[in-house]
Amino acid sequence: MEGLEIIQAFFILSLASSLAFAFASDPSPLQDFCEADPNGSVSVNGKVCKGAKLARAGDFYFSGLHIRKNTSNSAGLIVTPVNVAQIPGLNTLGISMVRVDYAPNGGLNPPHTHPRASEILVVMEGSLHVGFVTLNPENRLITKVLYPGDVFVVPQGLTHYQ
Repeated sequence: MEGLEIIQAFFILSLASSLAFAFASDPSPLQDFCEADPNGSVSVNGKVCKGAKLARAGDFYFSGLHIRKNTSNSAGLIVTPVNVAQIPGLNTLGISMVRVDYAPNGGLNPPHTHPRASEILVVMEGSLHVGFVTLNPENRLITKVLYPGDVFVVPQGLTHYQ
């Protein structure tokens, strides 16, 4: 009888554990958005919230990613960020983007990581050699040469380069 009780207890514990994982998720946001306001007083995610009633289209808009930038520097690249500083409506949404212009003769975005986000690369013109290093089960280099219209994803937290 003692062996049967152990099996039953194990089964109940296993079932309870699997149910706990099945219902785990990130909580829903308390509000639709929290666009940054330098003149406000309530800080969420390190920025002050403007308030939904004061929101306007400009808080969710940026223009300028179509403009090529000068890449004549030592790295041979220039980054145009689009984050909460450019689009206040991105505050608390957990996303941002950049345009990276590379020198025609081969700029380099050196190895780096993004501990809290994955990265999606889209090539608009030319070609781009990209790669990342896996952690599990072993350290492997995964690389690809991208061409116009190609998309490549770098998983969160992995060292990568372009």
